[in-house]
Amino acid sequence: MASGKTQRRKLRMGMIGGGGDGFIGPIHRRAAALCGNIELVAGAFSSDAERSRQCGEELFLAPERVYAGFEEMISCEASRPESDRIDFISIVTPNHLHYPAARLALESGFDVLSDKPATRTLEEVRSLQTIVATTGRQFGLTHTYLGYPLVSQARRMIANGEFGTIRKIVVEYLQGWLARDEESSGNKQASWRTNPDLSGASGCVADIGTHAHNLVEYVTGQHITEVCAELTAFVDGRKLDDDGSALFRTSGGAKGVLTASQICAGAENGLRIAVYGTEGGCEWRHEDPNTLVVRRLGKDVELFRAGAGNPNLYPEIRAAFITPPGHPEGYIEAFASLYRSFADLLDSSLAEQKKPQSIPPCPGIEDGVRGLEFVTAMIASSDNGGMWTQLGTNRSGDLGVVSDAMKITMHAQKMEKA
Repeated sequence: MASGKTQRRKLRMGMIGGGGDGFIGPIHRRAAALCGNIELVAGAFSSDAERSRQCGEELFLAPERVYAGFEEMISCEASRPESDRIDFISIVTPNHLHYPAARLALESGFDVLSDKPATRTLEEVRSLQTIVATTGRQFGLTHTYLGYPLVSQARRMIANGEFGTIRKIVVEYLQGWLARDEESSGNKQASWRTNPDLSGASGCVADIGTHAHNLVEYVTGQHITEVCAELTAFVDGRKLDDDGSALFRTSGGAKGVLTASQICAGAENGLRIAVYGTEGGCEWRHEDPNTLVVRRLGKDVELFRAGAGNPNLYPEIRAAFITPPGHPEGYIEAFASLYRSFADLLDSSLAEQKKPQSIPPCPGIEDGVRGLEFVTAMIASSDNGGMWTQLGTNRSGDLGVVSDAMKITMHAQKMEKA
């Protein structure tokens, strides 16, 4: 161009997984589309070539850019001219494919936005951390619930000391969809989440407990450092935990309780966090995500409501909303905020100046490492009768120094016998 400026364009996305009857792939695609600056142009949507082809056809993609597997997609896209190839890859597969897909993508020169947990094992995520550092590529995680602006409002209020010194944190994530043996009835979503080979050493804690862990650390700005946990497989024959609870301690001296369960019959998606300090506290619930309850000593309860025009919210939080007050924003908008944030990280290569970082900042590989450290510590603590266990020590209870694959097998055997 005569002006010498780089012409901006939409980011080109490729997707791994997300075909068939899974619910999460369409959510990711709608969220990316809602951003306005991301375009899905390629995909390997299933390990079954015909299903991948059908999905690509339904999405109106060029047939030559719909692939039979992620290896083929990454190889073919890497060989395309830089002006035409994908910019980043979204990974929405079961856990066991997160690491091999992300590793190949990063080493082939592509940035990666992955569903959580980052990998199946702690060994894998630490290896991936090294790969991210070596390649210099961007890696993001879709910890969905950080995408709600009122979650960031709570974080900002806590960081500014509005509730004093934080003392107590209560977080729970209650579901009921695995209250029965769904995996034996052909439920694909249940079958891989309860299979150690596909999910890893944990079921419920890895699946939704990592969301609770991540939410605590984001909202409070403190890391969970120790846990005293108990994991249970309530459904007969289930190899992985479907329920877990823990006391925990944080880097800032707070103490808390974390519960994650998928056997609470009748519960839908009951994620809730409450944080209390010396001067007050706040509470946020996913089932009413457009309200933040604020409590202060000696004062009436305040309800902070969502909306771009709400003067009670911090300016940067108001800017994160899509709609004005009274127009609720939900799950897809929360996902979209993470896609927007990740796109901001990549946009500097396409624009003259990098845009300001969105609210919230997209979780990265460090969040992924801490998430797997949390899962590992929960398992180790539970296997040792609830012994206090530090995160990041790679302790494996009485399993000794063995591979992660062996730890998964041995822990699954304990779950079955419990």
